[in-house]
Amino acid sequence: MLSAVARPALRSQTLVRARGFHASRVAKSADHDYHHLPFAWPENKISFGVKVSAYLITGFAIPFVAAAYQLKKAGGSD
Repeated sequence: MLSAVARPALRSQTLVRARGFHASRVAKSADHDYHHLPFAWPENKISFGVKVSAYLITGFAIPFVAAAYQLKKAGGSD
């Protein structure tokens, strides 16, 4: 058993240990602008829009083109 003198000492050590964590705010820098994109925004926005649209449309169309090809190859779609 712990003596009556040792108990308050243990309690104070646990309080100090529990309050020992210290966190500070994230350092904000006003020297430069923050960019969300991993690349610089292009100057020619129309060209960029056409390229992004072509990329997204191609990616979306691939499964449909593949399904049509497989159906035509199997003779299921005339």
